[in-house]
Amino acid sequence: MQLVIVESPAKAKTIEKYLGKDYRVLASYGHVRDLPAKDGSVDPDDGFAMEWEAYADKGKQLKAITDEAKKADRLILATDPDREGEAISWHVQEVLRQKKALPQEVERVTFNAITKPAILTAMEHPRELDTDLIDAYRARRALDYLVGFTLSPVLWRKLPGAKSAGRVQSVALRLIVEREREIEGFKPQEYWSVTADMEQDGTAFVSRLVKYKGDKLDRLSIGDGKTAEAAKLAVEQGRFSVVSVETKPAMRNPPPPFTTSTLQQEAARKLGFSASHTMRIAQGLYEDGAITYMRTDGVQMDGDAIQSARKAVVNRYDGHYVPEKPRHYTAKAKNAQEAHEAIRPTDFGKDHYGGGDHARLYDLIWKRALASQMASARMERTTIDMEDATGQHGLRATGQVVLFPGYLALYEEGRDDEADEDSRRLPKLSEGATPAKKDVKAEQHFTQPPPRFSEASLVKRLEELGIGRPSTYASIIQVLKDRTYVRVEKNRFFAEESGRLLTAFLERFFEKYVNYDFTAGLEEELDEVSAGHAQWQAVLDAFWKDFKPRTSEVMEQKPSEITAALDQFLAPYLFPPNADGSDPRLCPNCGEGQLALRGGRFGAFVACSNYPECKYTRRFAQPGGDAGADSGPETLGVDPETNLPVERKSGRFGPYIQLGEGADAKRASIPKDVEMDLEMALKLLRLPRTIGAHPETGEPITASIGRYGPYLAHAGKYARLQSTMEVFETGMNAAVVKLAEAAAGGGRPQRGAAREPLKVLGKHPRTEAEIKLMAGRYGEYVTDGETNATLPKSIDKDQLTLEEAAQLIDARAAAGPAKGKGKKKAAKKAPAKRAPAKKAAAKK
Repeated sequence: MQLVIVESPAKAKTIEKYLGKDYRVLASYGHVRDLPAKDGSVDPDDGFAMEWEAYADKGKQLKAITDEAKKADRLILATDPDREGEAISWHVQEVLRQKKALPQEVERVTFNAITKPAILTAMEHPRELDTDLIDAYRARRALDYLVGFTLSPVLWRKLPGAKSAGRVQSVALRLIVEREREIEGFKPQEYWSVTADMEQDGTAFVSRLVKYKGDKLDRLSIGDGKTAEAAKLAVEQGRFSVVSVETKPAMRNPPPPFTTSTLQQEAARKLGFSASHTMRIAQGLYEDGAITYMRTDGVQMDGDAIQSARKAVVNRYDGHYVPEKPRHYTAKAKNAQEAHEAIRPTDFGKDHYGGGDHARLYDLIWKRALASQMASARMERTTIDMEDATGQHGLRATGQVVLFPGYLALYEEGRDDEADEDSRRLPKLSEGATPAKKDVKAEQHFTQPPPRFSEASLVKRLEELGIGRPSTYASIIQVLKDRTYVRVEKNRFFAEESGRLLTAFLERFFEKYVNYDFTAGLEEELDEVSAGHAQWQAVLDAFWKDFKPRTSEVMEQKPSEITAALDQFLAPYLFPPNADGSDPRLCPNCGEGQLALRGGRFGAFVACSNYPECKYTRRFAQPGGDAGADSGPETLGVDPETNLPVERKSGRFGPYIQLGEGADAKRASIPKDVEMDLEMALKLLRLPRTIGAHPETGEPITASIGRYGPYLAHAGKYARLQSTMEVFETGMNAAVVKLAEAAAGGGRPQRGAAREPLKVLGKHPRTEAEIKLMAGRYGEYVTDGETNATLPKSIDKDQLTLEEAAQLIDARAAAGPAKGKGKKKAAKKAPAKRAPAKKAAAKK
């Protein structure tokens, strides 16, 4: 018997079908071991020796693999054809070696597509494990571990409230934060454009003023409305005739097939997919055998695939759409050993596959790959120059005509920016012609700041800088979201204050390690390891001998010194200049003290230098509430029963009210759905409210506010309320009914009863189905009416965005029915009419 190990059960099932009875195919379900999350897992003093530990949830699978390996004559490691796949194979081999279950014959096979011919061919050409790729994996894993476990404690001690910082994620975050700074520091410049709507032989076109009073104009030449109106008048009064028509032929060649990064970029532009969602769907298509391997830097296709694509083009169009010779593209991958065939369909005869997002992504991959072997588009670009009789003023119109669409008949690459005016159509004009002038416009414009990064443009920029690798982009972006360093609005990244603070800290104290060139250079060194040109411990040693002393140096600094340095670094953001020229650091509360950044138990904040006389504070980069001004405790009034002051305060988990001082003080969180005054404060402080005795049990019914919102309680049973005001307004009859309904539904609404959503998030951006946030028995979840997806603990329900909810639903739908679900169990047949059997069943 021959044992084959792959990553996923879907692959295992398909491959076992292709190989036959002599093979047993098992899935490892991804990585089986990792470095334990504790100090000492990597020992720099012992040649960076690593202590690996099997995942706790992989015990059952590892036992199954071990049991089969003991019976196998041959072990075939058939994980993915990249660095991570090589590492998984190595881990499986090492686990079996430790358990003394490793067969004598161990071989490694790789294939780029899960099709029968590709699998059988791979089995005929086995090889040994690639030690260079394994060393590259170990180097990267050790490097990320050392950075995380060395830098994170510095953050926790010197920057209260900060979370951990990853090696590559921190650099990606810096890109987003720097773009935010560019936008904030941008000063718009006014400029005007003068255009004329014209017509020739029934065809309308637009021309723009390019020469005024004999001077050539650029975009910013006209800077005020007065000049623009004078120029507009000159165009209105002039009679313009064509002085030149310049026509140039142009060619547009098709883009190459997708690599991992270009697939993520195009799926973001055209389908609105996040990088992580794109990779999940692509993984499914690969495991189904529909596309080739989706983690690749390569842009070339297999020779047989190229011929298949050319044949598909002829069948779909005609011979004119196929170039004379096949197109060959040059890979831009930094490491040829990790570059594989481009992402393409395994069968060009299938122009569609699957449904939903799988079908949409497959369509994109199929069209891009097919278009890469199509003829170039032929166009004609035309520039028409017109002048008035004086020759002092000139207009220009530009446009293009597609003479032969070529690959554009099937596919056109998406753009991050809008199309320019060259794409406009123009009428046929010759020198001396005088097209009719219909209207002249002078329009005011302002220069715009650079746009915030989208997922597509961020991936593109990371690739341009050589930071990270295609297989890591999705996880890099997801980590930034999960740690709330950034937020996404309308598919654009906004830097959160926590992200700004972390970036400021790293730029100020670890500038070298968030430097773009340094990070890219380190990536190249790691690529040299995988290519067999560098020794992995030497690369780690060179990094560690500088990094470790720097962290020790920062750790020795006082927190107040750290905060003072960050105060200066962040001053342009924290204390921007006032329009009236007044001191931006002057305390708005006392009018005397100076504001400065401070560090507290729960994170950073801005405070007045006159503390404790002035208690003005402004939260900065703290979780659990909006940042904003807080002049210190606000006295709402005095409790008439105790004569103690009732104060409104801000804490780690947001605003709250307090009655009294010290250990005996009573506190209550302030709900978001109420207006706060003394009356409401006293009501909150006196919760729980007793509604009365239950008419059947005599036990009291109370109303209060808990961790999950307002609720009713009675004899250990609970019922949810919809708003804070219901806590104070619900009467006995309504309370009894709500408790009865909750009891009938096991703590949930009765079966068939409508459950009120916690929030309606909006329409799914891809399916148009309405997405709701719901409260379930086991926590919050999102639903589109067909698919329910549990809300991960890393996502705050109050901060949940529509796109995040859509991604959760898409991922859950792609995963298929939960284990043990999806199929209704067949009803048990009634036992035969035999008295003993019935009695036995009843007794049991």
